[in-house]
Amino acid sequence: MLTDIEIAQSVPPRPIKEIAAKLGLGEEALIPYGYDKAKVEPSAYQNKPRHGKLILVTAINPTPAGEGKTTTSVGLADALSRLGKKTCLALREPSLGPVFGVKGGAAGGGYAQVIPMEDINLHFTGDFHAIGAANNLLAAMLDNHIQQGNALDIDVKNIPWKRCVDMNDRQLRNVIDGIGGRMQGVPREDGFDITVASEVMAVFCLASDLQDLKARLGRMVVAYNRAGEPVTAHDLKAEGAMTALLKDAIKPNLVQTLEGTPAFIHGGPFANIAHGCNSVSATDAALRLGDYVVTEAGFGADLGAEKFLDIKCRSMDLHPDAVVIVATVRALKHNGGCPKSELGQENLEALKKGLPNLLKHVENITQVYGLPAVVAINQFESDTEAEISMIRNACSTYGVKVALSQVWAKGGEGGEELGREVLRVIDEGRSDFRFAYESNLPLKEKIEAVAQKIYGADGVHFASPAVKELEKLESLGFGSFPVCMAKTQYSLSDDPALLGAPKGFTITVRKVKVSSGAGFVVALTGDIMTMPGLPKIPAAEKIDVDKGGKITGLF
Repeated sequence: MLTDIEIAQSVPPRPIKEIAAKLGLGEEALIPYGYDKAKVEPSAYQNKPRHGKLILVTAINPTPAGEGKTTTSVGLADALSRLGKKTCLALREPSLGPVFGVKGGAAGGGYAQVIPMEDINLHFTGDFHAIGAANNLLAAMLDNHIQQGNALDIDVKNIPWKRCVDMNDRQLRNVIDGIGGRMQGVPREDGFDITVASEVMAVFCLASDLQDLKARLGRMVVAYNRAGEPVTAHDLKAEGAMTALLKDAIKPNLVQTLEGTPAFIHGGPFANIAHGCNSVSATDAALRLGDYVVTEAGFGADLGAEKFLDIKCRSMDLHPDAVVIVATVRALKHNGGCPKSELGQENLEALKKGLPNLLKHVENITQVYGLPAVVAINQFESDTEAEISMIRNACSTYGVKVALSQVWAKGGEGGEELGREVLRVIDEGRSDFRFAYESNLPLKEKIEAVAQKIYGADGVHFASPAVKELEKLESLGFGSFPVCMAKTQYSLSDDPALLGAPKGFTITVRKVKVSSGAGFVVALTGDIMTMPGLPKIPAAEKIDVDKGGKITGLF
């Protein structure tokens, strides 16, 4: 059996100008990065109407058994293309952290991939490097300001801004820098976030254009003075130089699927510690250039989809026309307590116990948000008809149909059943979209609304530091912001061990912070961290390159 990278390398890519032509773009609209990828000039699409139908792909909570959300997204886009629709895909760029850590590549799988997958998974067009450089320029200017006299009276013990690097490196979570003597800086406690968890990444992905990007960067709170007042990047006169570093990065990246469907891959915030969606600029480009746009949000619907709907859709003034919720029989049986070694065997009892996880996500999408949904079962050979029937019957209670997907093995052909069901739902026009909470609620009530409506929690416990910070943020005028919940992806609760759809639990918010440029308040729950670590055996150990430059072992 071929690996994902071997499949990707076996399909010759089409010239990127041919892919652009499918969207009505001429060569003058492209900034080529070699033969098979390019950035697109915003002027080529900004004056076109935003007419595309938006399809959001989300999933159940991730498990070691795998769900295949990105693979399903790619396969669905190819299926819609095969069904004669002018389709465009909009995905996030992978972070180097997971690529070299546990997860491996993030360009789809099997015969439902975006290419060139090696470039996409590694350096691509350099966007993440530019984001990291802009973040760290601001950190350098902040510390230099303190070193050069501290005219803004910055409290060196109240600096939330961190440096960042796009790598899983637990050693950098907490550091002391500025040591070595008077001319080496002011000694202070510091730390690093992974680049995809940085506010610059969030700002980059929520900015509508270059001027909006510059304004958002200027609003970012980097520190507080000794009077407790916020100090922004604008106060440090940093946003101009930061924008200069990002002026090309903000242009969407255009690539292709294995079957030649146009794909915008741009931006990549994590969904468990950030808002988990590709860039506004890429989504906007896709909606203006394609008739049908397939996009995804990270992790389960409790994280990525909630943030897509309550943060990104609020920011862009849009909503999906249909939502696809991806699950596998194996993952649902895992949620029902079935051992990993037995997931390939029929087990209706475990499936019955695990189904509430899927049904809670279906309930959230259809009843909390008022959106039409389709459940996509990413099919394995071991799935039995009795297991599939049980899922169909359970979903029918919500008026939601189940479509089988075989895109990993068959590409777009294996997603045609799903594609036809999505088109049917869109044509019915049953969307009655609403947010999980309104903007005028206090921050505390917004957090409670997400915890109770989306997670199914009984309530929220706010640690004392979180209570004080919420009160301060309200007093500083940030109370109208949406909330961005930082929570484990493995459970609807903040305890990764609680599978299925747990009841009788509370969510603990231990800390909150404002991302004023991004325009949301982050609530950190449980033990969630903004800098992951590498596992005992990192994926990097299997990645290699031969004398001809061909990469192997990348998923």
